[in-house]
Amino acid sequence: MKTAAMMMLLSAAAALAAETPTTEQIVARMMERDQMRQSALGAYSWTSNYVLDNKERHAEMQVRWTRHADGTKAFQMLYERGDGGVRSHVFHKLLESEVEAAQPAFQERNRLNSRNYSFRLAGSEQIRGRTAFILEIEPLAEAKYLTRGRIWVDTEDYAVVQVEGRPSKKPSFWTNNVAFVQTFEKTGGFWMAASNRSVTEAKVFGTADMLIRHFDYKLASPAAVSE
Repeated sequence: MKTAAMMMLLSAAAALAAETPTTEQIVARMMERDQMRQSALGAYSWTSNYVLDNKERHAEMQVRWTRHADGTKAFQMLYERGDGGVRSHVFHKLLESEVEAAQPAFQERNRLNSRNYSFRLAGSEQIRGRTAFILEIEPLAEAKYLTRGRIWVDTEDYAVVQVEGRPSKKPSFWTNNVAFVQTFEKTGGFWMAASNRSVTEAKVFGTADMLIRHFDYKLASPAAVSE
């Protein structure tokens, strides 16, 4: 009986291993799907709401972003209020970094691919009702816009649904450290950024919690949106 039970367990384990893709296969599929997504999306716009709080300071900002077909980004300030130091040294720096990172010279160097990162499969788990592979990511260079941490890749769509980590390089003179969790939600067939929650250690005002929410996505070519 013990031998038969052991054989059944080994057979089940072998079947599971055969069904689970390797790290290289997951990354290759993720890169392929991302390229398809970038081509299909084209130009689109969305709204981002920024809120930062610590014991003494509070600031808010709302921006309407436009992502052009070539990947570059521009923004329109809708409103900002609260602490001037936070807005100047954190919010405005974030906007500048977002625009810079989307420039053609930076785009390929910032992508989540095997040219910029090493990957290691760390398992899988349920995340917001869907199964995702967990990959540990390590930048191959200490670059400004790369991340050290983990990503969750949807097992059906091979899209990144969550990122958790820290920038591989200090974001700015005013910011000592940032730890963040970024989430994505499926919108009209595409996985789009939904939120970014971070703990920021800044020289001007100490440790603060920041939440960025992204919403109201509008595609320039609605016909491209499909399940």
